[in-house]
Amino acid sequence: MSLYGSFLTEDQVTCSICLDVFTNPSSTPCGHSFCMACITRYWEGSQVCQCPLCKKTFQNRPDLQINRTLREITDQFKSVKGGVSVKDKIGKKMGHKNHNFMAELKMKLPKPLPKNMVALTGTAQSQAYSFPSLSTSTLHQNGTSTMALSVPNRCGSSSLEHSPDHNLNHLHPHFPHMMSHAKGRRRFTLSGAASSNNVPLCEVHNRGILLYCKSDQMCICPECEIEDHNDHDTVTVEAEWMETKMLLRDSEQDIQDMISDRRRKIEEIRESVTELEMAVERETSGTVCLFSALASAIERSQAELIEVMDNSRRSAENQANAMIHQLEREIEELESREAALTELAMSEDHIHCVKTFPSLSTPPVTKDWSGVSLNTDLGTAAIYRPLAATVEKFQRDLKNILENGFPSPVLEASGQTKPREKKMKEFAMNVTLDSSTAHPRLILSGDLKSVWCGDRYHHVPETPERFDKVVCVLGREAISHGKHYWEVEVNGKTDWDLGVVRQSVNRKGKIDYTPDNGFWFLSLRDKHKYAFRSEPCTEVEMKLRLHKIGIFVDYEKGEVSFYNVDAKVHIYTFYDIFTENLFPFFSPCTNKSGKNEMPLIITPVHME
Repeated sequence: MSLYGSFLTEDQVTCSICLDVFTNPSSTPCGHSFCMACITRYWEGSQVCQCPLCKKTFQNRPDLQINRTLREITDQFKSVKGGVSVKDKIGKKMGHKNHNFMAELKMKLPKPLPKNMVALTGTAQSQAYSFPSLSTSTLHQNGTSTMALSVPNRCGSSSLEHSPDHNLNHLHPHFPHMMSHAKGRRRFTLSGAASSNNVPLCEVHNRGILLYCKSDQMCICPECEIEDHNDHDTVTVEAEWMETKMLLRDSEQDIQDMISDRRRKIEEIRESVTELEMAVERETSGTVCLFSALASAIERSQAELIEVMDNSRRSAENQANAMIHQLEREIEELESREAALTELAMSEDHIHCVKTFPSLSTPPVTKDWSGVSLNTDLGTAAIYRPLAATVEKFQRDLKNILENGFPSPVLEASGQTKPREKKMKEFAMNVTLDSSTAHPRLILSGDLKSVWCGDRYHHVPETPERFDKVVCVLGREAISHGKHYWEVEVNGKTDWDLGVVRQSVNRKGKIDYTPDNGFWFLSLRDKHKYAFRSEPCTEVEMKLRLHKIGIFVDYEKGEVSFYNVDAKVHIYTFYDIFTENLFPFFSPCTNKSGKNEMPLIITPVHME
């Protein structure tokens, strides 16, 4: 019989709760051992935990860990016995059930065991070995390593001590052979910790996290691999990081390319602004010369023309500033991402790098600037055409100037304006008002095309969609993609707001009208004060009173544009990134004791 058969019985490796051989044994603070699952179930629902054997009470539930030494002994015992208990084997051999099992084992022992413990003391470099029939523990004290051998019995563990120079041959005739054999078998230390202080430890097994499971995408220790990831695709953390590092370099290059593209776009926009200023200067000079001889007849037309150009220039400058500001914001985000990737590439913490890289590898959400350019249309053609019709007696001279001597930028703008207007009106949308969103003071027409503010509040259902402080109403038609255009008559009003909002805007209480909060507006206050609710607020000076406003939305390009429909002049464009549905927005403002009682009217779009 092997040494296991001589020293251990099945009773000594049996759980006193399930009466079977230990499975993942764990020891209580009082020294008794049970299966981890058995003792856990035993304590379920108990406010005070008690040992099933000695009845010792623990006020706080002990944090049990698997006794790995006892588990190794139990596993080796099972392998030696072939999964069948010693008691069953002997019972079968003797042919009856009442055979004295303990007496049989004692007969197998060469001689009684001494009651003192045998201690082996060595240097700090001594290794801990696993003996088939002995429970082993390694104690580190004062730079030395002590290996204690003990034989467990039914009630606990009875240790045998002996001085280091004592001859141990009396324990078993084959003990010298066992020692020689044991020296060739190295076991894991109890802690199982990695040798390097820089490697994190597994919280479950207290061993170094050195592996990466590709199947579950997590870092694990060797024991995790054996217990939970046996059939998974695992590699070392270092190997996974080397593979990830190649992807990191590609992501870093993509970020650098995006930064370069945006810097080139900024230069392109700045060049467009310079060209626009030169075009304005040339055209202003040309118009002064053109109308100087006709001042008495066309004085008003000249003033209107200069105002239109000035508005176009300011609008283009605001547009350029907004585009540059957004590009610079994106560059800051991309540079921040680039710095994070560079820092990650230099890090020696492989686990941190593997965990962090997926969130940094994808570039931040940015606008596609490939189709964006500055609007250089001055909108002067709308002045030239009426002028030629009203001054027929100067038509010949005017025609000569247009054909022979007028600056080319004006002619190019004249050729581009009409197709742009027609193309924009091709996307006309039939907008109607949504009564479920209207403020209680608003009155809507029967065809849901007009809205004005009354003197008192009306009894309407209180719903999450309804605005309760801001005197406004939304359109019913959601804008989730494509291009859309509609026109609103504002004639006779002193105050109003027009534009679009995103679906998730705040509709209760005081509201901050800014693009960051989902509002893109053109506003009128006190008859003459026009402004766009940008950050900061952009005021617009217009001598021509607006009677009808055209609103154009290009969802994919992130543009919301406003036009003077009567003068056919572009006023202003917001640039942003849209990620949810947009709705037309209408606010007739309060009626100001009858001074602002005229309605906002959604009018049909007429193709010219």
